[in-house]
Amino acid sequence: MSAAPFIALESVAKSWGESRGVAGVDLVIDHGEFVVLLGPSGCGKSTTLRLIAGLEAPTAGRILIDGQDVTALPPAKRGLSMVFQSYALFPHLNVAENIVFGLKVRRLPRAERQARLDKALRLTGLAGYEDRRPAALSGGQRQRVALARAIVAGHPLCLMDEPLSNLDAKLRHEVRQEIRQLQQDLGMTVVYVTHDQTEAMGMADRIVLMKEGRIEQQGMPEQLYERPVSAFAAGFVGSPPMALLPAERLPVGLREGVASGGAGVLVGVRPEELRLAAADEPSLPVQVTGIEFLGGETLVYCTAEAGALIAKLPGRPALVRGGKAEITWNAASRHLFDAVDGRRLSDPLAPESRVLGGRAEQEASGTGKVPLAHRSLAGADHP
Repeated sequence: MSAAPFIALESVAKSWGESRGVAGVDLVIDHGEFVVLLGPSGCGKSTTLRLIAGLEAPTAGRILIDGQDVTALPPAKRGLSMVFQSYALFPHLNVAENIVFGLKVRRLPRAERQARLDKALRLTGLAGYEDRRPAALSGGQRQRVALARAIVAGHPLCLMDEPLSNLDAKLRHEVRQEIRQLQQDLGMTVVYVTHDQTEAMGMADRIVLMKEGRIEQQGMPEQLYERPVSAFAAGFVGSPPMALLPAERLPVGLREGVASGGAGVLVGVRPEELRLAAADEPSLPVQVTGIEFLGGETLVYCTAEAGALIAKLPGRPALVRGGKAEITWNAASRHLFDAVDGRRLSDPLAPESRVLGGRAEQEASGTGKVPLAHRSLAGADHP
């Protein structure tokens, strides 16, 4: 870990009268880190990004960038670039003119502008498109122009606010790989906002999951996935989501070791941990309400007395919509949560050392800062 964080938010809050956007957030981000602010609409992630950018002024707390208190500084004085959802391209300017517009405003010499432009065009695959107007570009190409504009600025910090939401699924996958590769090649620090957990899992060194203006949990993608600190984190991270079932409504064999017969406890199981039960195993009777064949695996939508769940089964199981099945899971794969406040509970049947390869539990907590030495920079390789 670096001696001092590159970005530090200290008890930062933002409200508009009775409406609260951010509620006392403490967050540190290292040089060269790719951090994703993740959460549902209204959780405070975009407001947090705007506070870092200087587009909003906090009602409490401090914001530091590279050791400097920038709380009261305008965006232009903070040494950062932004990439927006809308691309914010000038329709009357061609690609080259859009990319270097900010450099011309800053009165950089022509030779330096050209050198930066050539590099940005090469990195974003836009060489040969210099004379085209935005209207003649695809959505993915327009997003590359916005990325190139951020690159030529030469700032060490880039803020991205849901930049891929206007692209179709195939383009989103392609462009997020390009963004991740550019970030690594340039050594930029990126703070990226999205509500799409697939984007977050595939790109981030560290995910900061927000709920109601606060940080619910932060850590490497695999930490949030394998050891969610709450039922909210368990249900939000993962696609399809984790099944959360009242333990007291499960068959006795599936709530072994759960205190008080399961009263007040939720049992969480990931879709890929669910499987069809053998004849001699404890199982949950379900009705199949839907089947999605995806090639190598099949999503099976089920309802049971305990609630709804989605099983991700290998291949093409011999099940039919409207039919019945028996579903089970291994006790070591389950997660237990308090049914009232959603907090994670200890589970005597789940070996905690299995999770995260035995790393310290506090690294996956909502407040723990994950050392750089423990973070994989191959974020784009996560599923």
